[in-house]
This record gives sequence, C-alpha cells and structure tokens, in this order.
Amino acid sequence: MLQETNWTTIKEFIIVGFPTLHPDYYGLVAFIFCIVYIVTVVGNSVLVVTFAYVPSLHKPMYIIMFSLALSDIGFGTVTLPKIIALYWFGDKFIPFHVCFAQMLLVHFFGTVNSYIMGMMAMDRYIAICFPLRYPMVMTNRTMTILNCVAWAISFITPGSMTLLMLILPYCGPNYIYQCYCDHNSVVTLSCGDNSFVKLVAFAQAMVVLLIPLAFIIYSYIHIIVSVAKISTSQSQWKTFSTCTTQICIISLYYLPRCTVYIFNMAGLYIDLDLRITLILFYSLFPPLVNPFIYCLRTKEIKQTLVRWFSVMSLGNKSSIVAISR
Repeated sequence: MLQETNWTTIKEFIIVGFPTLHPDYYGLVAFIFCIVYIVTVVGNSVLVVTFAYVPSLHKPMYIIMFSLALSDIGFGTVTLPKIIALYWFGDKFIPFHVCFAQMLLVHFFGTVNSYIMGMMAMDRYIAICFPLRYPMVMTNRTMTILNCVAWAISFITPGSMTLLMLILPYCGPNYIYQCYCDHNSVVTLSCGDNSFVKLVAFAQAMVVLLIPLAFIIYSYIHIIVSVAKISTSQSQWKTFSTCTTQICIISLYYLPRCTVYIFNMAGLYIDLDLRITLILFYSLFPPLVNPFIYCLRTKEIKQTLVRWFSVMSLGNKSSIVAISR
C-alpha cells in the first residue's frame, strides 16, 4: 500500500554522478558535457530553423524530423545544464520538487522520441509498400496531427508515474547515483513500500518502448520484402537508401536501451559507473549526432544548407530569403 506524502522529510536530493570518478577529472567531464550540450542545441536548432524556413522541406518526413529535433533540444536542456553545474561548480543539490519536475520531463521527452521512431517507420512503410497511396494517406496535415497527438499523450505515462512516486515517503538517504533525476534512481530512495510503483513504472516503460519497437520491426520486415521484389539491384539500393537515416537513428535509440533492460531482466550485475555511462550514451548521443545524420544522409537538407552557407559567406540576407523559396 502506498504511504502518505506527509511522511516525507527530505527537502533536497544530492546528485552523485559517477561515484568513482576522481575529482581531478571533474573539469574535463564538465567541459565534454558542455561541448555536447552546445553541439546538441546548435545542431538541432539549425535543423528546426531550416525546416521552418524552407517551404520545399514542408513534407511529412521532414515534419517528423522537425518534431524529433525539438524533442532532442528539450531533453538536452533538461539534463545537461545540471550535469555541467555538478562537475564544473560542485552544485550537487537539487530541490525535492525540482528533482521530480526534471524526472517528469526526462521521461516525457524519452516517450516522445519513442513515438517519433514509430512514426518514422510508419512513414517509410507506407512510402515503400504503398507508394501510390502515400500522397493521399501521409499528408502534411495528417503528420502534423500525429505529431501533436504523440506530444500530448507522452505526458500520460510519465505524469502518472511521477504522481505515484510523489505519494511515496522519502525520509533518507537522499543520494541519487545518477547524473540527473530519473525513476530508477529516485524510487529506490523511498522509505516505504515501492513495489507497486516499480511494477507500474516497468509496465509503462515496456508499453512505451516495446509497442513502437514491435511496429518498427514489423514495418521494416515488410519494407525488406517489398525491396527484395524490385527487379534491379540499383533500384533496390535506391529504395532502401531512403530508410538508412531512420535505421541509424532507431538503432542508436533502441539498441543500448535494450542492452540495459536485458541485463536488468536477466539479473546480471552492471558496474554502477558503466550503467550510468550506458544510460547517458543512449540518452545524449542520439540528440548529438541526429543533426549530422540528417545533414549527411538527407540530400535536400544538405543542398539547402550548402546554398545557405554559400550565400551567407557573401553577406547577402535578401539572397538567403530568395534561395529558400
């Protein structure tokens, strides 16, 4: 049975970060995370501006990329400044309710990303398996509505999980062995019976991760079958190459997560520092590299950015507006 909130005596939590990291390396770690944050925000912001500014990119596939870039900026902004403050300024403390707000947003953006991955697979599935229906089914309006729904319903599971955790009592200890507040690191600090909350959170995580992943696997099996039916190898590669960007992004998002969950379910021990490193990798690396994957693998974006930089080097703002149109 869940306990009452008035049992809580903790006013703030202490973010431990990497438990065995030597203080001599704090500055280096802070610098690395600072670079990661700057590149993540700048890279994804360039994509957001490009998608919004160039009418030729107002297509269903790019609407998905626009949505993912916004989510990546949000996740990095929620997590990285606190990590940087921890290792650069020694700011280990985070107020009780601020920690829960961060946890809510961390899992919210993670949920948004999972749904976006599913929409990416759906877009390629319809485009390749039902090419004649694609213009009628996947319109800009349809994709915009789907993205808005994904963002709206992504609050459901993290919101309910956060409310359940707020009901639990917290009376010490208050050390969070992670670089930011998340469910696994906070729920273990409860001094009440947290078994029900853990069960609900695990079930919700499986729904958020496995349902989109199952649809992704289903979609790409059909895509591979459809591509295999194409007569020439050149046409096969050209068709399948339209999926390579999404495959890279989906792999970066799901494979490390699945590794951690498999270890957890198998009861295998993972060194705490290694576990934190894996979590940070699958949380922060995809937002960092997504803009580069888009720019290198998406011809229209690459051409647009090349034209922009060429015109900007000449300092002619009016030409930028004209060339965008």
